[in-house]
Amino acid sequence: MLRSAPSARNTGVLVVFTAVTNLADGVTKVVLPLVATGLTSSPALIAGVALTLSLPWLLVALHVGVLVDRFDRRTLIWLANLVRLGTIAALLVLLAADLVTIPVLYAAGLALGVAEVVALTSTSALIPTAVEPQGLERANAWVAGAETVCNEFCGPFLGGLLVALGAAAALGVTGVAYVAAMLVLTLLVGRFRPNLDDAPVASVHSRIAEGLRTVWDNSLLRLMALALTVLCACWGAWLALMPLVATSLLGLDAQGYGLLLSALGVGGLVGALVVGPVNRLLGRRWSMFADLLGTAAMVAAPALTTNPWAIASTAFLGGLGGTLWTVNARTIGQRLVPTGLQGRYNAAYRLFSWGAIPLGAGLAGALAEWLGPAAAFGVFTLGPLAVMVPFLRTATPAALSDPPPASA
Repeated sequence: MLRSAPSARNTGVLVVFTAVTNLADGVTKVVLPLVATGLTSSPALIAGVALTLSLPWLLVALHVGVLVDRFDRRTLIWLANLVRLGTIAALLVLLAADLVTIPVLYAAGLALGVAEVVALTSTSALIPTAVEPQGLERANAWVAGAETVCNEFCGPFLGGLLVALGAAAALGVTGVAYVAAMLVLTLLVGRFRPNLDDAPVASVHSRIAEGLRTVWDNSLLRLMALALTVLCACWGAWLALMPLVATSLLGLDAQGYGLLLSALGVGGLVGALVVGPVNRLLGRRWSMFADLLGTAAMVAAPALTTNPWAIASTAFLGGLGGTLWTVNARTIGQRLVPTGLQGRYNAAYRLFSWGAIPLGAGLAGALAEWLGPAAAFGVFTLGPLAVMVPFLRTATPAALSDPPPASA
């Protein structure tokens, strides 16, 4: 068991590392789609950029989970950041030579997406061994807050400003951020390689199946995964269509689009600050239910109005609810699932959830191509509404109360 001092230090390191890497990811999230809008006016092709950034969650998440449960998790995060750096460097060279095309953006998106799968799965699995059990909710709150604020607020805002200076300037900042994050990671205290001494060597497929069963055999974990699948599909649709909607229908420039996305981060910051009091006041059930309401409002707004302030307000609600859900879901999973299964559990959980982001992005692009963006947003609004009753039936107050810590 870690002493309180290393636990507090590790929490600080993980928060700083998460903030820096997600700042870079937030800049990239703005830059790549906006570069695509300069190459094509097709909603489907532009949505494809967002799809490639998240598609690896659907394609490789389960295999990455096996890696995370067999190798040093800090080393895997280092390797993921090296891939990010290499991808950014290649893009900078191609931009300088004016050779960037839509296929090039897709290839870069896939590489960055795979690196993200490795980095986030490894980080999630690392937290329970880096932080004491009684500090998990606070650590998850700050890590989730750093993710949301930097990925959805500071990153997009900075990306919007940097794009005015050029895509090369924006990508250069992301490269510096990834280097800084790698240096921060060296400050972690502890051992982060899973203990495999007592575990028989099993095939990759059997280990993947074990991770899937961990999610599916527990009614609460299964419900959270399926509900988040719907929610993430909606987020994928919103993020895929918003670059074109913001620039063509709302009349926003790059800075305005970055500010619009930043509303998500402001909501996420508020969620990180209030998750403890909200949990104590309302309980985990209604705290997580807020995400269903916030996501429904977020995807409904662009179907009903072209007012940027209204859309930004509902994006704030989406960010707020998303952080409330994320903190509670992570804490529950970290306490229910043994440490040796954390990589495969997180991979399986995110396959159901984050794997839906590219599906939502692709479907949204197709619907927008055929019916228009407003109709596409209207279709996705039905998703969170349909999840509400099953969630309330399964996620009872007793089921969502603090479970005992999982054994190693």
